[in-house]
Amino acid sequence: MKRRRVDPGKEAFDTAWQATKRHPLFAPLAHRVFPYRTSDDRWATIDTNGEITAHRSQVADPEEWRWVFAHCLLHLGFGLTECTEVTDFQAAVRFGRRPSTWDRRACLHTAPPSRYAQPVTWSDLFAAGLSNAAVAAVDVAGGARSSLLDAGPRNAEWDLALGWFVSSYPLLGALASAMTIVADAELARAWDISVAAVSAAAGEIYINPLVKLSRAEWRFVLAHEMLHAALRHGDRVDGRDPYLWNVAADFVVNGWLLEMAVGTAPEGALHDPELTGLSVESVYDRITTDLRRYRKLATLRGRAADLLGEPLRAPTHTTDLDDFYRRALLTGLSYHDPVERGFLPAGLVEEIRALDQPPLTWDAALARWFSEHVPSRERRRTYARASRRQSATPNIPRPGWLRPEELELRTTFGVVLDTSGSMDRQLLGKGLGAIASYALSRDVPRARVVFCDAVAHDAGYLPVEDIAGRVRVRGRGGTILQPGINLLERAPDFPSDGPILIITDGYCDTVRVRREHAYLIPANATLPFRPRGPVFRMR
Repeated sequence: MKRRRVDPGKEAFDTAWQATKRHPLFAPLAHRVFPYRTSDDRWATIDTNGEITAHRSQVADPEEWRWVFAHCLLHLGFGLTECTEVTDFQAAVRFGRRPSTWDRRACLHTAPPSRYAQPVTWSDLFAAGLSNAAVAAVDVAGGARSSLLDAGPRNAEWDLALGWFVSSYPLLGALASAMTIVADAELARAWDISVAAVSAAAGEIYINPLVKLSRAEWRFVLAHEMLHAALRHGDRVDGRDPYLWNVAADFVVNGWLLEMAVGTAPEGALHDPELTGLSVESVYDRITTDLRRYRKLATLRGRAADLLGEPLRAPTHTTDLDDFYRRALLTGLSYHDPVERGFLPAGLVEEIRALDQPPLTWDAALARWFSEHVPSRERRRTYARASRRQSATPNIPRPGWLRPEELELRTTFGVVLDTSGSMDRQLLGKGLGAIASYALSRDVPRARVVFCDAVAHDAGYLPVEDIAGRVRVRGRGGTILQPGINLLERAPDFPSDGPILIITDGYCDTVRVRREHAYLIPANATLPFRPRGPVFRMR
């Protein structure tokens, strides 16, 4: 069998061209250019139609051909016929090796428009290559790819869109550098993700790779999901309908992105100009007046919320999510403003600034509630009770402090306590300990306590420091709280303005309270109804 003859010149030529097409700077140009080996007397020339004419019999190694191809493509991208400026720029690129026999004759020629090819704006392709090269350089520095010629993880439209935020959009650059895109068609199908969803806990954006979107549309989608995660929309539901809350957040976020002109909104993205300037909470209150209409709307995930509470692949390793997202957005805002990258919506700036003032911890917020609704009795001075004399003026009598002795005038509060078997004993003890310390600080000696599981048990007035010792957790299934609340509201010995603190794990009935009240629940719990009083989450 006759062995096929290998042309070493053609092999070096083809190897160098494939390497050029993989280089992020030259890839956008190279994929629209066609190289030919002819009998021309020069190394290579290129015309404005994108045709490279190379010397057929020129002997060179792949490194020299790489330099030649890069030189021709830079001529095309710059639109220059002179070699001096192109060669100076090419020295910084360090791609290939300049041939020793290279001449300085013009390499770019103007050709009549081709009848078979669509007109191309070469400068735009060169600009895209510069952007790709900047992203690739960040990947190499961070270890995401071994070299610029390595395809690496950023070779799809969504990866290039994410890289654009790192290199060109400071506001979301810090977020984009820490987010991971999971492009898994099987995972998207299993979780009914039509376009994208996000898990703030894992820092992952799950996309459907079978969806055909442009790079500008992917920018919009990724920015949408990153803002959801960074502004903690998934953790701000607080008893609201999760899907309608997601729809309200979509209206607000999409309005911001359209105002900032970040990418292009894909078809079906939720937007209503009448909702411009409103917060997510305000939009939610407005759309809940027409449930039949708004429940039919779709998020980027489809007919389900694209705010995922838990990662889809593995448990998260992030410890302080609030601190991470706060620093990422505040850093981005600090870089965005000085360089004047465009105006930002006032609502978005307000939300980011609010992140710089983190919310009170649950125990501090509960203490504030106690201070507001369980005021301590004012002390007064009276000469009926002598004070200790000052040593400097022992002959001058001074009034002493006196608190009212009447029991019926002392402030108090009610506690409706879920004692079912589902209650976490450790969290329950933590909550009761906080109640006791705050009550004592407000000079409240006793509180009216009702224990609830399957039925209500009236424990009467108990010393606040003894409530925890009297609690008996019962394993009787679900909890019925409404009878306990009714008992307190109708009790003749309980003040008509006395506030009620309801402690439960959320596995309870729907309750209605007609006076000032608050809820104390575990951090990961939700109430089966929309609460009208404040909700404190124990951590």
